[in-house]
Amino acid sequence: MLYAKKVLTYSLLAAITLLPWNATAINRISLGLLLAKPALSSVDDITENLLAKSLLEITQGKNQQALQTIDQLLLKTPNFNLANLVRGDLLMSQAQSLQEFGGASNNNSAAVKDLQDEARVRLDRYLSKQNLDNLPNLLLAPNPEQSHVMVVDTDKSRLYLYKNEHDRLSYVADYYITVGKNGTGKQTDGDKRTPIGVYFVGKKLSQPLADIYGDAAYPLNYPNEWDRQHNKKGSGIWLHGTPSNTYSRPPRASDGCVVLTNPDLKALDPILQNGKTPMVIVSHLKWLENSNVSTNRFTLKQALDSWLLDWNSQETDKYLSHYSHEFSSNGINYNQWAEHKTGVQAGKSKVAISVSGISMFSYPDTDKNLVVVDFMQDYNSPNLSNKMQKRQYWILENNDWKIIYESTT
Repeated sequence: MLYAKKVLTYSLLAAITLLPWNATAINRISLGLLLAKPALSSVDDITENLLAKSLLEITQGKNQQALQTIDQLLLKTPNFNLANLVRGDLLMSQAQSLQEFGGASNNNSAAVKDLQDEARVRLDRYLSKQNLDNLPNLLLAPNPEQSHVMVVDTDKSRLYLYKNEHDRLSYVADYYITVGKNGTGKQTDGDKRTPIGVYFVGKKLSQPLADIYGDAAYPLNYPNEWDRQHNKKGSGIWLHGTPSNTYSRPPRASDGCVVLTNPDLKALDPILQNGKTPMVIVSHLKWLENSNVSTNRFTLKQALDSWLLDWNSQETDKYLSHYSHEFSSNGINYNQWAEHKTGVQAGKSKVAISVSGISMFSYPDTDKNLVVVDFMQDYNSPNLSNKMQKRQYWILENNDWKIIYESTT
C-alpha cells in the first residue's frame, strides 16, 4: 500500500508539473508506441527518448525500470541536470513518498521550476502528433546558395532544420533550445530577451570564448535593418553552446541568445560554415495543414517581376506605384524617395536591370503581413554599371504587395 502511494504521488505530480494532462490520461499513452518511434541521429533525440521513457515508466508505477532508464541516459550525458533530478527523486521514492517534483534536490525552488519547464517542453515535443512533413506556416523560399533554413519556435523551445533541395524544403531534424531569461521581443541592450525576426547566422567566432558559450558561437545580425527602423537596440545575439559542466540549460536561461547543447551545435557546424544560413525566430509558430507552399510566394514573385519591369521601362509613376506611402529608408520617406527617383530617371534614356539569387522569408510577429526579400541586382545604364546585394521589405496593403523598406546589404 505504501509503495502504491509513492507511485501515485509521483505520477500525479508528474502529470501536474509536466503536462496539462491528468495521471489517467498519461497512463493511456502506450509505452510501446513511444519506443517504436524512429531514433534520429542527434544526441538530443536519444536523450529525449530515454527521458520520456523514464517519465512514462514512473507514471505506470515502474520505478525500478525508470531508474535503470535514467542510469542509461546518464551514462551518455552525465551532466544532464534534469536527468539527475529525476534520478534523485527515484532513489528517494524507495524510502519515502515524494511530496513535490524535485523533492530529492537541494536546489532552490526557482532551479527546480526551471527543470520542470525543461521536462515539460521536452516531453511535450516527444509525445506530440506533429506531422514533420508539414512546413511552418511561413513563406520560406531560400535561394540556391542557402542550403538550409532554420526556424526557431520560442514557445516550444525548439529549432527546426530544413534542407533546400530543388526549390523545395524538407525536414531534417529538430533540437531543444534555450532563449532569453525574460522571453522574446528584444527592445534594448541588457533586457535579456531574444529577438523575433529574420536573421542570418554569421561565421563561427574565432576568438577564445568564456565557458558559458560552450564549444562554439555564431553571431546573428541583430539588430537588422527592420530592427533599426523600429529603434531596437542591443547587440551580441549569438547561436552558441552550453557550459562544459551542463548538458542543457532551461528553456529561458540565456541573456537573449539562442542556445543549443554542444553536441547538437557540433552537428550543425557544417551547415553554418558559410555564414549565410537564414534563421527565422518565431513565437506562436503555426503549421501548414499539408506540404503546400504558401501562395504568398507566387503573388510576391509576380509583384517583384512587375516592379523590375516598370523600372526597366523607366515609367516612373508605375515604378513608384510599387512603393508603400509608409516607405522609408535611411531617414528618407516616401515623398523624398519619389522626388529623388523622378529626378534620376528623367536623366536616363535606357537602363537594363536584372536580379538573381532571390530569397523570400516571412517576417514574423508584426502587425503587418511582411516579407524580407534578398537578391543580387545587376544594373546597367549609359553612365553606370554595378552589381549589389539588395534587401527589400514588402508589405501586403489592400491585397497588393508594396515595398516599405529598401537598402543594399
